[in-house]
Parts: sequence; structure tokens; C-alpha cells
Amino acid sequence: MNLKNLKQILHHRFGGILMLYFIFIGIAFISRTNLFFQSFDEVSLNPLNIIWSYGAGLLMDTVAFSYFMIPFVLFLMFVSDRIFNSLIHRKIAYVIYFITFFILIFNGVSEYFFWDEFGVRYNFIAVDYLVYTTEVLGNIKESYNLPVLITGILVADIALTWMVVKNKYLAVSLESKSISKNRLRTGIILLLIPILSFVLVKNTTVEITKNRYNNELAKNGIHSLFAAFLNNELDYELFYTIQDNNENFRQLRNLLKSENSKFLNNNNPFDITREITNSGEEKRYNVVFITVESLSAEFMGFKRNKKADPSDFGGNVTNYKGNVTPALDAIADSSLLFTNLYAIGTRTIYGLEAVTLAAPPKPGQSVIKRPNNENMFSLGLIFKERGYRLKYIYGGYGYFDNMNYYFSHNGYEIIDRNDLKKEEITFANTWGVCDQDLFNRTLKECDESFNSGKPFLNHVVTTSNHRPFTYPEGVIDIPSHTSRVGGVKYGDFSIGEFISKASQKPWFSNTIFVIVADHCAGSAGQAELPYMEYQIPFIIYNPGLVRPQQIDKLCSQIDVAPTLLGVMNWSYKSKFFGKDILKMTEGEERAFISNYQKLGYIKNSRLTILSPQQKITHYKIDPQTGSMTTEAMDKKLQEEAIIYYQSANYVYKEKLDKWDGK
Repeated sequence: MNLKNLKQILHHRFGGILMLYFIFIGIAFISRTNLFFQSFDEVSLNPLNIIWSYGAGLLMDTVAFSYFMIPFVLFLMFVSDRIFNSLIHRKIAYVIYFITFFILIFNGVSEYFFWDEFGVRYNFIAVDYLVYTTEVLGNIKESYNLPVLITGILVADIALTWMVVKNKYLAVSLESKSISKNRLRTGIILLLIPILSFVLVKNTTVEITKNRYNNELAKNGIHSLFAAFLNNELDYELFYTIQDNNENFRQLRNLLKSENSKFLNNNNPFDITREITNSGEEKRYNVVFITVESLSAEFMGFKRNKKADPSDFGGNVTNYKGNVTPALDAIADSSLLFTNLYAIGTRTIYGLEAVTLAAPPKPGQSVIKRPNNENMFSLGLIFKERGYRLKYIYGGYGYFDNMNYYFSHNGYEIIDRNDLKKEEITFANTWGVCDQDLFNRTLKECDESFNSGKPFLNHVVTTSNHRPFTYPEGVIDIPSHTSRVGGVKYGDFSIGEFISKASQKPWFSNTIFVIVADHCAGSAGQAELPYMEYQIPFIIYNPGLVRPQQIDKLCSQIDVAPTLLGVMNWSYKSKFFGKDILKMTEGEERAFISNYQKLGYIKNSRLTILSPQQKITHYKIDPQTGSMTTEAMDKKLQEEAIIYYQSANYVYKEKLDKWDGK
């Protein structure tokens, strides 16, 4: 198509929209190609998969543009020729298109960095990031050279606008005449496209290849963001395969029962409340519960050689051959160490949900960010019932992700960045104070609780192992703001220093330290749920109180709370779905993993994944190599997966997981 023919096509009231469409798909094509090469080692190079990524990608780009063009179409349908052809409108139009081009280019650049961090198009994380602008913008400012990026985007924007002006691509449209009836008819036809797209095309429509990267490439970032916003919370019974609830709960009782438990209500099949009885004297240990940001199991000594290879850590290590977790490895050697535990999700709030509520994840948003999350049956309230003082200690601002609200309405006092005095902060970034400052404040809170004569449960959440990976210089041998491996090693150093200082305290001899990651460092991989990336460490430490040993049972983050209570020999009423790992039999071993929409169930070297649109996939897995091979349905495991997830969702929906005391 030559320039003259193109101008003839654009010489129409809606020619500006057509021109914008060409630019939209052009930028999307460049962005897709950039992401393709960014993940070249991960994408499937099968020609059919590549063709699909680009062919289906063009469809999704068109769908995304159909939503994007709605305000333009509505304006063009009703504005008169007198206004449309005026000089002032022409000037305004160029300004609007200049701003639009900037938005499109900015989005393409943003997608690059989001993909670099998460290995996917925009999802619920991006939606949350639009809410928490202070932390997110601060993180971006500290992580990237914004002046250079913005300047580059502006230069590209100016060049694109200059091309449009020079070749009169927009001018020919602005000079066109139209009849009211014709522009209304054309506008209605154009508006039918987004309506049909909304009804017929979902963000998951293009997920047909076995390679997750190819599926993600086929999507459009703007459309993915729009879809994530709409599907922030998924109705399980509407989107997933379901079974009879009565039968589910009958089977669930069999799955949850144990030798030391007794169901308390046999008249109501939906009530899973049971009495857990542990023999021996109940221990009144203090507990410091440390949730470590993004600590994958692969960083730890039990998952790697002591001298790390750059291929470890999912490629997060660059030119570093040392041990990044010397303190934690030493602690683990003297601890009750669980080496085969899986995180339920990919964000901090999912990890916090799992370790406090001991229930499988729900599709969509975490319970911590949902309404009606007050007074839940939780680990904290079990401790509070026994007279413990509870504190949630966070180095950032706890309004982020609704953490302060959730913990304060489930028995905890809140200590966050607002409570730290100026002299207590030696270093901070947008996510919070450095881990050393956090742990120094934790020591003070432990002292204060101990001096008050009350036993305590202090839940501490770290932040230093998070982009921009900045921390005090000179503390470790990796410069600040270098890479995740530096964040890991600094966090490790801070925990080691904290334990060392705590060992000098009078309360240390009666305190156990629970160390567990909130989630792994990254969940990127070719598979729809790369299960090996969900492995995290779980440590219970105090050699004087807990006999050191290594437990290799397959288990889940939801088992952390029951296991802690088992270590303390507590007998208690439970509504937990999780189990005491130490008392698990071989047939009870299983794990749960998820990524907002896909719900995974691991058992017997099999992975069953429940997805929206009632889709279920089955894999045979090799925990040694991480391989996944599609296989035929295992009916028993499929039923178990549905029983757990559907029942957990039902319990939450019907508010059967509320605290009602003894």
C-alpha cells in the first residue's frame, strides 16, 4: 500500500481511528517481539507455536484496541462537521494523539519491566500496583533511571507524532466531511466490536499451547490488565468444575481426620471443627514468627551446593560463586527443617493468609484483601485465647495490601514504619526500613512483652529481598542495588544477626523462632504452574527446645500453623485444613500451589490443575528434575483437588471459618 492509497483510506471521519489502530498494533508487535527475545530460552520455538503467539496476538491486540477506541468513536459519532473541521479542533486533536502515543509507548516499556519481574503480561499484581501508587512509584524510581526512560519515551513520541504530521495521516481525516446518519451508522458498527469481544473473547482464550510463555505472548497487555481488573475475585462455583457439596464434605472429613483429632459436630456435614489432642505437657514458648520476603528453597544449602552455580536461583545470580545464605544454613543445621514445603501463591499476602488461616487459596484475590476477613479462625487467635500478646511487625506501611486491617482485626497489635522513631531508621527504601532496623525494633518489642509478664507471638515480615534490592553498603560483600542475590544475602545476614542478639536476651531460652518464606523469588517457567519454583524453606529453631532434624515430607504452607502448635504440644479446637507435618502419614502428603486463577494440587508425583472455564489438566511430575508430562486423568486425585478447593471456598463464602472460641 503506497502513501497515496493510505491517505485515501484515512480520508474519512473515522480515518484517525484507523490510523491509531495501525499504530496500536505496530507498537504491540514490537513489544511482543521484544518480550519474545527477552524470554528466548523459555519460549517454544515450534513454528506453529510462534505463529499462534503472533496470529492470536494480533486478534488480542485488535480486541484490546476495540475497548481503547470507544471514547474516540463516541466523540466522532456526535461532533458536527463545523467543529470537527475547525482549526482549534485540529490543534486539540494533535495534542490528544500525542498524549495517546505517549500512553501506548509508555505501556510497551512498562510491559518490558513487568515481564522482566514476573514473566507474564499484566495480572492482579498490576491491578494492585495501580492502587498502591506510593510504594510502586517509589519502587520504580529507586529501581530504574526514570529521567532516561521518560526522555526516551518522549523522543519516540515526538518522532511518531512528527511522522503523522509530516505525512498528513491525521490531517486528511480532519479535513473530511460526513453525514450525520452515516457517521452514526459507522459508529454503531464499530461499537459492536468491543461488545462482541467482551462476550466472545476472554483473556484465557489464547491459552492453547503447552508453553506458558507462548500463551502469554499471544495476549495483549492492556487487555490483560482490563481482564485482571474485572476478575479480581472469581466465583469458584461459576468458573471451576464442581462436585456435590455434601459429598465433598463427607470426603473432606476423611482427608482431614487424624489419630489425634475428633470431629465435634456430626449433625452438620459442613462443620469441619475438630478437637486436636496432643499428648504431653503444653509448652508456653514465646514465638517469633519470621516471614521472609521471596526466599526460594533454591537459595538454601539443602537445595544447592555450598558453592553456588549461576544456573541456580533461576538465573538471579550474576558472577557470584559464594554461599548467599550462610546464616540460615547454620540455623537450619540446628533446627527442625522442612525441605519439601510449597508456597500456596506468588505474593506476600497469599503466604500470610496460608500461615495464619491454614486453608487452601481461593481463586482471585487473597482473603487478606477481601471484605469480611475479621475475626477469622486463625493461628493468632488460638495464641490470644491462651493469654499471649500478639504483634504484627512490618518495616513498611502496613496499609499496603490491607495487612494492618487484617491483622488488627484478628488479634494483633500493629507495629509498622509509622511507629519507628527517626533514630531507629538507619536505612530505608520505598518498601520499608532495612531488615536490620526491623529486627532491632523486634528485639525491643520482645523485651517489652517479656517485661510485661506475658508470653508473646510476634509476627515479623521482612522487605529487603525485594526490588530495588537496596540495603546498607558494606554489610555484605555484594554492593547494594545489584541484584536479588544481594537482597537474599543481606536478609540472611540480618536474620543471623537478629538470632545472635536474641540469644543474649533473658527470653531466648523459652522462645522458638519460626522462619518461613512468604513465597518464592519467582514463578516464571514454561509450564502453566512451574511447581518446582514454589518450594520454600520452613525452619523451627531453638536447639534447647526443639530437637534438630530434617523432614522431607511433601507438605504445604497451610501446614505451618498446625505443625507449630504440634511442636508446642497444644490441644485445641481446629477449623484448619492444614495438618501437623510431623504426624503426617505417607498417604497424607500433598501440597497446594496457585497463581490467582490456576489452582494446583500435588500428590503422588502428580500435579492436578483446576482452571477457569471448568478446565482441568493433569501432569506426571519429577521432583528431582522439575519435569512435567501431560497424562490422562487420575480420577481420585482430581476429586481430591476439587474437594479441597471447592470446600475451602464454600467455608469462606458461608463464613464457617469465623472464630467462635471454645
